[in-house]
Amino acid sequence: MRTLLLLGGPAMPRSEGRRGWSAGPVPFDLMPTASAMVDDSGMVVGWSSAAEQLTGYAASDVLGLPIARFVESIADLESVDRALASPGASSAVLRVHSQVGRTLTLGVQATPHVGAAGVRLWHLAAVDLSRAPWWDASHAVLGAFLTRSPYGIAVLDTELRYVWLNETLERMAGVPLSRRLGRRMSEVLPQLAPRGVEQQMRQVLETGVPVLGFEYQGYVPADPGREHAYSTSFLRLDDGAGRVLGICYMGVDITEKWRTRQRLTLLTDSGARIGTTLDLSVTAAELVEVAVPAFADFAAVDLLETVIDGAASTAGPGLPLASSALRRVAHHSAHGGVPEAAAEIGEPPEYPESSPMAQCLLEESAILVPELDADRADWLAEDPLRAERVKRWGMRSLMAVPLRARGTVLGIAVFVRAAFSDAFEDDDLALAEELASRAALCLDNARRYARERETALTLQRSLLPGEFGGSTSVDIAVRYLPAGAAGGVGGDWFDVIPLSGARVALVVGDPVGHGISAAAAMGRLRAAVHTLADMDLPPEELLAHLDDLVLRLVDEESSGLADHGPASNVQGARCLYAVYDPVTVSCTVARAGHVPPLVVTPGRTVLTPELPAGPPLGVGTFPFEAAEFDVEEGTVLVLFTDGLLRGSDPARSLETDRLAAALSSLNGDLERAADDLLAAMLDGSPVDDIALVLARTHALGRDHVATCDVPNEPEQVARARAFAMEQLSTWGLDDLAWTTELIVSELVTNAIRYGTPPVRLRLIRHAALICEVTDGSSTSPRLHHARTTDEGGRGLFMVAQVAHRWGTRYTAHGKIIWAEQPLDGR
Repeated sequence: MRTLLLLGGPAMPRSEGRRGWSAGPVPFDLMPTASAMVDDSGMVVGWSSAAEQLTGYAASDVLGLPIARFVESIADLESVDRALASPGASSAVLRVHSQVGRTLTLGVQATPHVGAAGVRLWHLAAVDLSRAPWWDASHAVLGAFLTRSPYGIAVLDTELRYVWLNETLERMAGVPLSRRLGRRMSEVLPQLAPRGVEQQMRQVLETGVPVLGFEYQGYVPADPGREHAYSTSFLRLDDGAGRVLGICYMGVDITEKWRTRQRLTLLTDSGARIGTTLDLSVTAAELVEVAVPAFADFAAVDLLETVIDGAASTAGPGLPLASSALRRVAHHSAHGGVPEAAAEIGEPPEYPESSPMAQCLLEESAILVPELDADRADWLAEDPLRAERVKRWGMRSLMAVPLRARGTVLGIAVFVRAAFSDAFEDDDLALAEELASRAALCLDNARRYARERETALTLQRSLLPGEFGGSTSVDIAVRYLPAGAAGGVGGDWFDVIPLSGARVALVVGDPVGHGISAAAAMGRLRAAVHTLADMDLPPEELLAHLDDLVLRLVDEESSGLADHGPASNVQGARCLYAVYDPVTVSCTVARAGHVPPLVVTPGRTVLTPELPAGPPLGVGTFPFEAAEFDVEEGTVLVLFTDGLLRGSDPARSLETDRLAAALSSLNGDLERAADDLLAAMLDGSPVDDIALVLARTHALGRDHVATCDVPNEPEQVARARAFAMEQLSTWGLDDLAWTTELIVSELVTNAIRYGTPPVRLRLIRHAALICEVTDGSSTSPRLHHARTTDEGGRGLFMVAQVAHRWGTRYTAHGKIIWAEQPLDGR
């Protein structure tokens, strides 16, 4: 082996001015330099006096000897061999022995020469680095950095085997240098994500591009019961010739920072995921789904029964806990199927009074059980089922946190970690309290909303009409569906109002807003519609009067004259009012900003009648108009509020087409048709209230209607009475002859005496016997009590006594006075 007093390594810095140093050759011009000559075989052939002074060896002691004899280590020899392969001059740092046994650290520069006979020689020039002040200083700084650095530092070879590490890294992981040398990270730290770390190191070895701030988590022997997080940077090590020597990495423990970041992320996530609806069970489920698996391995929410029922909690400090006071509302687990749960959804969890959960509710304070030991916990001895679940699923740590909002305790949240996770700490308890606080506010909002919704729904249903009966003009099927939890209960309503002359009014309406105020507004509007319908007003006039009422109510509330709270809020409404006449088999409709009805013919053709739109109620700027159209017997009139149409313009036209398609396939039974229609149009809970009316029309044929024109002469009253008696005989209603004769006599007499021609008598046999007398005057008759000295004035009074109902309605050419007598099912 050819050897030379030369070590491959970094060149010494060259003098730069008086103070600075830079990478370059050793500054031989500034210090005493020892010289020697070595032949190509490594034998010393020249030795200077400066070399004698530096090493203590005289020339006679070293000439003819191999220079390798004076080198301290094998590593130096290997470096010398590598240097001999270099064709040019090179410099290195070598450790050599002196005559007195001291090891010298020399900076050596080797320069090749060729002698006269062609023999290759090496000129060695060396300086004592211990006499260079910058050398000691650099080594002191480097040693302090490596030993006192807060960063763990390690050097690995190209096979990723440990070569060196500092004391900080030993303390950080708990694995000393002696157990790491010659071994890989995957062998000494198998639970510290070694695959990811070694993958990063291989990438750096291949590319030479450093990796900074690579984060990973795992467990180390220094703290085996707690997961740690580290941030590590990787740097490839190359020698002066560009050869890859290995890799260096520096790491720092960022566990606390990582946990803080995790907690902040969890809180941010909870703000976005908890409370997306106003539903108790959904909100509780959102809380446990946020907590598992990011924070716990099992979580449960148990609410007080009073809260679930929508009332305020009565729990408080010092109050006893009944086993049935709580109900399990939600739970979630890292294991499929929630096998750890000792109670199912909807069941009481039945915690022992000594359990952390019961104490949490009793004291209204969070409780942390860092280590849960099923064999030593007294409360688990009282609960064998829960104790068995704790053992089977390795539950190691538990927290119970009260769900408290606005001074009210709603229930508790329970968080559990299993053996494969870290035990809960005080910081985790603080995080759990923050999560529970946020969720409790959402739960309380849901509880308040549920209570208000139930109140509004109860009010709404109490104000809607009950069963319809007594009319043979139409067959009726009605439906009311309140909006889902997201939309809130509205005030949509429907009505079927019997009118005089066997007619029937069909009404649907939709007040503005939701909640109790909308339900109260609906009640007021519905009452007003009934009152106006009893006046037998045409549809357009009825809506005009209703519009005046809404404007008056809005003015009262805006001026503060009516201070009844939000329940009286009437800001506007949409309404459709239709009157079906079975005698003329026609329908007259007016609408105030409402969607038009649909008409389904007996042949299942769906038509949309052309109707003037009309402004919504409460606008008060445009008049209302009505349209009349004929219908066939057996036609189904479909009235509905816009909650049935999910889209808005232009999407609403598509929904209308869907509705028409659904109607065209409906069967003959109206009740089933109503259910099928809702099923076809809805995918789930409606986003807005839905009121639906299906009315199949019937016609009154000629055998149910008799008409007689009466000349405007007093003696024609007898003729009218005779006509009525004859018709009653035909219908088999002779038992009503006396009362009918009286009614006809009085009404016709009044029309001839006080009205204007033409006068007409019409008898209708329907659910009741109806007598109608028409004249061309718009003067309204008045009912009053005649004095004993009066010769007249008793006609309408007597009619009111013998008839079940009587009244007046106006037409475009006069008025109709009518009276009804019940037929009692005949």
